[in-house]
Amino acid sequence: MAIETILLAVGAGDAERIDRLAEETIDVAGPTGATVVIGHVFTRDEYDEALDNLDFDITAEEVSADDVARRHAIVRELTRRFDEADIDYVVHGRVGHHGEKLVELAGEVDADRLVVGGRKRSPTGKAVFGSVAQEVMLESSCPVTFVRADTK
Repeated sequence: MAIETILLAVGAGDAERIDRLAEETIDVAGPTGATVVIGHVFTRDEYDEALDNLDFDITAEEVSADDVARRHAIVRELTRRFDEADIDYVVHGRVGHHGEKLVELAGEVDADRLVVGGRKRSPTGKAVFGSVAQEVMLESSCPVTFVRADTK
């Protein structure tokens, strides 16, 4: 199976994993020539906060989730690294439930691989608090690569 499109799921909590997420994505996208779709999903509160923090003037201009995602620090750092590695990419933002929107986006862009970051959690932590990465792994129609910051 050829890999033409990789969805790299990122969020505010991925700052500690950015090195690993970039490395793992470049390791696959480089040799395959795949396009990377950087997908940033915001909850409504995260989106509203990002609009305020990034100084968007929502009274003067229409602002999309894609616009907000492009200006997010994690996305800017990833695009810088992909530019350096000569990796083609696009940025998509979505507002809603993280796992659900990531699975939807993977279908929309016809992703061949989905890369998602996470942290080590106890079984009780997963049961009580849920896990976006776990939801994505169970619901995605394409293979998922899980990247943890605490492994090398």
